Amino acid sequence: MTLILSNDDVDRLLTMEDVLGSLESAYRELGVGTALNTLRVDLLVRGPKPNSVHGFKTMSGSVPGAGVAGVRLNSDIVHWPEIGGSQRRVKIPSAPGNRYVGLVLLFSVHTGEPLAIFPDGCLQRLRVGATNGLGAKYLAREDASVVALLGSGWQAATQLMAMCAVRKIEKIRVFSPTAANRKAFAAEMEKTLKVEVRAVDSAEEAVKGSHIMAAATNSVNPVLMPQWVEPGMHLSTIRHSEIDGATLKKCDVLAIHHRNLAVGIAQKGLEKEVPEMEHGDYGRPDLLHVGIDWNELPELSDLAVGRDPKRQNNQQVTCFLNPIGFGMQFAAVGARLVEKAKNAGAGKELPTDWFTETVHP
Repeated sequence: MTLILSNDDVDRLLTMEDVLGSLESAYRELGVGTALNTLRVDLLVRGPKPNSVHGFKTMSGSVPGAGVAGVRLNSDIVHWPEIGGSQRRVKIPSAPGNRYVGLVLLFSVHTGEPLAIFPDGCLQRLRVGATNGLGAKYLAREDASVVALLGSGWQAATQLMAMCAVRKIEKIRVFSPTAANRKAFAAEMEKTLKVEVRAVDSAEEAVKGSHIMAAATNSVNPVLMPQWVEPGMHLSTIRHSEIDGATLKKCDVLAIHHRNLAVGIAQKGLEKEVPEMEHGDYGRPDLLHVGIDWNELPELSDLAVGRDPKRQNNQQVTCFLNPIGFGMQFAAVGARLVEKAKNAGAGKELPTDWFTETVHP
């Protein structure tokens, strides 16, 4: 039988500890060459609304240690409005009922059969948070207790959940451009995490005196200024556009999720209308002018297997850049999700032969 799960199932069944453990094992496999990934590929055509595109995104990966391979796909309408003085990447819910479209298909590497199908939404933000959490586990100072969070949107909560899972966090300061959003977010996260979470009036105020700075925005422009960086900080981002070369130059240890970024294939003439072609997911940042070679930076899988040096003391500045996702992440965490769902009797089962065939493909 093939299991059909919902975002509610994901939220109810998976803990941050589940996701951290699943991903750490997968990155160790990746580090020794047994787990595999493809590049993320986005097909971009003009969208139905002014200055929008339809993006069809796919990414896949195989994690033999978990017995699975998976593919994540998204069908999105995207635009780039200016919000709070910064250009943002925003998905428009355009499917019937004003809904988004994102799916994960999970397969067995032993039989090839489809094991599960579920939406990507809740899992995708869990894996982003956990990936940055692993970066902090390997690079942040052991006594880190104060977090600055820039952003209060969909990705922000799991960043805090992950940081609290890998370090003993006592204080969190949050800034995002809209006061009502950051105040509501801070109140909600204080209840959830049982630590002090305070909304502040500027990004600089949030960052000052922090041990970990986590950016979790959809900005295509830098949100962290180099003059704010203090000795001992760990910097963490979910988009390489959130941080510039001058800031990265201040880092003693710099690691990245992976050297390969997304491939954007756009309709003729559309390339110049998509900001991310220049500032976002579809190109490596040009850091050679500040003496940083992107191709030589250690990856998270290197850190997971202990191949590269880590923080040497509490005065060093470290940074983890997480600009792009992997299909492997969805496969690894999906395997844990299916295990817990079966134990809990969650989801709905459909006959696997609905998705298999007797005709040689």
